[in-house]
Parts: sequence; C-alpha cells; structure tokens
Amino acid sequence: MTTAAQPDHRPHPLWQPGTDRIARSRLTAFHAWAAERHGAPAPGPDDPTASYAALHRWSVEDLETFWRAVAEWFEVRFATPYERVLADAAMPGARWFPGATLNYAEHALRAAEDPARADEPALLYVDEIHEPRPVSWAELRGQVGAVAAELRRLGVRPGDRVSGYVPNIPQATVALLATAAVGAVWTSCAPDFGARSVLDRFQQVEPVVLFTIDGYRYGGKTHDRTATVSELRAELPSLRAVVHIPLLGTPAPESALAWDDIVRDAIDPVFEQLPFDHPLWVLYSSGTTGLPKAIVQSQGGILLEHLKQLGLHCDLGPDDRFFWYTSTGWMMWNFLVSGLLVGATVVLYDGSPGHPDTAAQWRVAERTGTTLYGTSAAYVMACRKADVHPGRDFDLSRVKCVATTGSPLPPDGFRWIHDEVAEDMWIASVSGGTDVCSCFAGAVPTLPVYIGELQAPGLGTDLQAWDPQGHLVIDEVGELIVAQPMPSMPVRFWNDPDGSRYRDSYFEMFPGAWRHGDWITLTSRGTVVIHGRSDSTLNRQGVRMGSADIYEAVERLPEIRESLVIGVEQPDGGYWMPLFVHLAPGATLDEDLLTRIKTTIRTQLSPRHVPDEVIEVPGVPHTLTGKRIEVPVKRLLQGTSLDKAVNPGSVDNVELLRYYERLARERGGTGA
Repeated sequence: MTTAAQPDHRPHPLWQPGTDRIARSRLTAFHAWAAERHGAPAPGPDDPTASYAALHRWSVEDLETFWRAVAEWFEVRFATPYERVLADAAMPGARWFPGATLNYAEHALRAAEDPARADEPALLYVDEIHEPRPVSWAELRGQVGAVAAELRRLGVRPGDRVSGYVPNIPQATVALLATAAVGAVWTSCAPDFGARSVLDRFQQVEPVVLFTIDGYRYGGKTHDRTATVSELRAELPSLRAVVHIPLLGTPAPESALAWDDIVRDAIDPVFEQLPFDHPLWVLYSSGTTGLPKAIVQSQGGILLEHLKQLGLHCDLGPDDRFFWYTSTGWMMWNFLVSGLLVGATVVLYDGSPGHPDTAAQWRVAERTGTTLYGTSAAYVMACRKADVHPGRDFDLSRVKCVATTGSPLPPDGFRWIHDEVAEDMWIASVSGGTDVCSCFAGAVPTLPVYIGELQAPGLGTDLQAWDPQGHLVIDEVGELIVAQPMPSMPVRFWNDPDGSRYRDSYFEMFPGAWRHGDWITLTSRGTVVIHGRSDSTLNRQGVRMGSADIYEAVERLPEIRESLVIGVEQPDGGYWMPLFVHLAPGATLDEDLLTRIKTTIRTQLSPRHVPDEVIEVPGVPHTLTGKRIEVPVKRLLQGTSLDKAVNPGSVDNVELLRYYERLARERGGTGA
C-alpha cells in the first residue's frame, strides 16, 4: 500500500548562500577556530542552519568563553589584562572584563599602521553632488591625532563630555575618534534637530567642547544654523570651547576655534588606556515620558559588540566598503563609524535620501563601490512605489548585501529587492536598538533568507520571546527579551545615581531580564519576526523621538489645549503619524493654525516628525493618574477592539477612547 505524498507547507527561502559563499565567510572561519580552540560545537557543513543554531546555543550557554573567543579572534589589544570575562552576570550590573584597559579609537585606526594601506581610503565622503571624496587612513590618523592634542590643550580629560552638532561628514568621525582617544565621552545631534531638542540632550551631560557647523545642505537647499548655534552656546554654560566647521564656507565666529587651524599639522594620536567599562559615548532615547534618557555605553563593550556584529554577522573586512544611510542623531551613525574597527572603508553620505531623485542612495552605492549597503525599510518601500529599478539602472555588482532597519521590512520589500536589485542578493533585515547600539537579530551570512523574517538572533545574544507571565514562547508573539547580559548594554544612564531610571526602563516588568519594548516571534526554524514597538515611541525613518518633545513644542501655541501623537505601523510597510489636537475654547483648526503647528515641529524639533495629519478631537484620554494614554490609542488605530486595547477601569473617560475606535473603523482598522 502506498501513501500519497503530503504537500509541503513549509516556507521556502527567498535566497540562500551558495556553498562557496558559506565557506569564505568570516563566520565560518570563526566557527571552525572556536571549535578547535574554545570548545564550540564543530561546524556541520551539510546543514548551515543547524550549524549556526549549535554555535548560537554555545555562545549563550557559555557567555564567558564566547566573548573571550571574540576578543582573541579580533586580536583586541588589552594594555593591561583582564581578571576574568564576566565578574557578575546579573542584570543590571554585569561587569565585563574587569581589570582590562584598552582604547576604542586605537582599534578603529589600526589599519593605518599598515604601510600598504596608509594611502587607501578609510572614509569616502559623499554629499548631494554624489562625487566621492576620499580620506586616507594616514590622513584620518593624522587628523585624529591633531584634534586629540587640541582637546588635551583645552584641558579635556578622561570622563569629560565632548559634543557635536554636526552632520555625517568626515569631521564628525574625526571628532568622535579624537574624543575617544583622549578618554572623553562623545555625544552628538544632527543639525536638523532644533535648539530645544539639542539642549534637552546636551544640557544633561554638560559638554566642555562643542563641535559645530555653520549650516548644512539637504534636498538641494542650504540651511543656515548660525542662530541655533548661538543659542546652544548661550544655553550650555559648561562649554570651554567651540570648534567651527565651515561647511558653508563662513569664517569662525568670535571666540570659536577654526577646524582647519586645528588639523593643519597632522600628528600621531596618543591613546589613553582606559578601563573596559569607561564611557565611550552617550546616546539618547526618544524621551517618550519626559527628557530623553542619556544612555552611556562603554569603550570595551562597544568595541567587542561591534567587532562581532560587523566582522562576523555583516562579514565585513578590509576589502569592503560599508555604506549605511544615517545621521549623527541616530545610533546607526555610531555603528557605521565602527566599520573602521574591521578595516573596512566607511562611506559617509550627507544629504537627503531622495535627492535629486528617489534612486539617490543606489547611485551613491554604485559610485562608491559599496559592498554592504544599509538603509531604512521606508526607503526600500518608497523606491518600490516610485518604480525605481536599481539593478537595471546602476552597476551594483559589488554589493553583496542590502540591509535594512528602522522598522520591519515588509514582505513586499524583500520581494522588491530580490526582483529589482539582484536575485542573488543577501537581504539582511536587522533589529536592535539605541539602547545597545547594535542588533539583537538579523544578518547571518551562512543562513537562508525567508520573506518577512530576520535570519536569526545574534551570537552572544540570548534573545527570547516571553508571554505576559514570563514564559518562553515559540511561534507566538511575545515581548522581546534578552535573558543574559550583552557587553554593549548601558553601563548606566547619565544623572541616574541610584540606577532607578535604568532599572525602570528595561527591568521593571521582568526583574533580571531585559525587556526591550518590541513585539517579536521566534519561529521554530530559528528565524525572528519583528512586529513593531510595544511602547509608544515614534520611529520615523529610523529616527526615534518621544511624544513628550512634540507635546512640549505644540502646546506652546495658545490655541492648543492638549495634544496626542501616535505612530502607527501599517501592513504595507507604511508609517502613519497623526497628531490629535484638543483646541482651546473659541479656537478653530484653520489653515493658519495648521501651518503654525507644522512649522513649530519642523523648526523646533525635526522635519522628519511633522505629522501626516492634524486631527481635531473632543479630548485626550488619560490614566487615572493623569498620564496621556498613547499605547491603547495606537492599538485602537491598528484595529484592536476597545475591550482588548485597554482596561476601562484605568481610564478617566472611556467615551473619548470610543472616538478613536470609531476613527479606526472608518479608516479600515489601520489608521490612514
């Protein structure tokens, strides 16, 4: 008796790497070496998926051995040796590599020590003209040395803060590396941030030096920032010096130092040898419930995490050119600069992602010989809607990977890259966060790519999905949890002396485990699906901002009694951001008020966060303690029923929520 063959309902990969590509990957070499030297499970060449799963399991079951192996594989230079890898595995409070000293900038400039590479480009700078301009490894090293010497002359010492109000230009990279060389703490904002947004961040950390530009170019237009810089100088009394970068060609203002004078004479940098957990930089959360959190990450933690992520997961090395569209206000800029750690040439693009046309980023990738190109899911979908044909219109033969982040890449985005860029293209949708300045899941060069899914959790990242009771779930939606520490987790928040704000941010719901605030599914095949934020952070084109920033700006207008802003991820990959306004008595939402609302947000905060719609509402719902209700409204706008979106007993006026429920119903359950 024969049995009829059963249909195979398992999903099939959109792409999978060939055996040669798997064999050549740095991850494969590391796996074989770690098996020989450190007891990792032997690689299984016939089943790359099972092989990676075994390596990942080892990396989280024996964290200390794994991270020791990473440090050895990448030849991390410890000026003084570490006592052990992990002194305390509790979260928060894990202590990595106690006793060790090192310097991030020294590692970022190692390639410059090779005479054969001294004249090769470390950086390729591209603006809206799209003509790459190289900065060699020797030039970069000499400029970092000169700026570090100037910082020391100004009295900057380890632990002091140095800030940058700068776009994604070579000078920003030099300033970051010089700051790290001295042992000071870098922090930056992009120049499209208004003064209030910048001050909300910089005033917390009290910088002693400010690197700034006179203006920038975006979308074919020149944007003067001299008035904003003057306001920053006036409102940052901690400043000892301001360094003027003449991007628009203006002379340095009175009492400011001129960039060109500082870097005129190149010198070898002196690298301060610092404890592993010494602060490297401060990144900022979106500020959803108040001031942005000032997130402190360490020299050693970032060094190891980025070496692992870029060298193993992104498969980057000295022959690669690494381009990710970003700004200095987003953690992806810090991640991009770390491409230098593995000796790759870093492509810096300063300009609009779509100027002079939607295909702009593909043109930059072509002209720079990019091998790994990263962008936002929103840009991919914009190219799809604009009928862009990158594979037909550009020579992208050197591009081996297209990576996306900022929001989940929709299935149509995967198909579009496969069909319109190249069929043999590694598509790496990745997801992580500012909080760790890295990825929890995403790129793995040896694994297949499935439509709508991230390839796998990262090595050394104990990624789990938990239900509300704290139980692990597979093939079900759960909270994104990291169950064991990562080296790049914050060492602390600035001005959080007892650590309470840090604990409340990640460890309140599940003590001892990191809850990130994303909904995810871990599949039984080992892949990861991201469903968007489980909190109310506004995430526009990968740039996160909190609703509190928008409320503060908008509600200064006398006509606005109160407001509510929501970011809604949509099934087609779009992102709808409405601003609901409750008007003061006698006010009307006419064209004049609408224009002033949008202008206020554009000039004081960020052009990216101008709402898609401004909608007058009868009121804004609150909790019983007076907090605006954002997450339940977002769920209503995504089509969740009222009884599932919120506990009515926790709301001051349930009838107000019924208004948003009706609005969602009228618009088809997805907001817009």
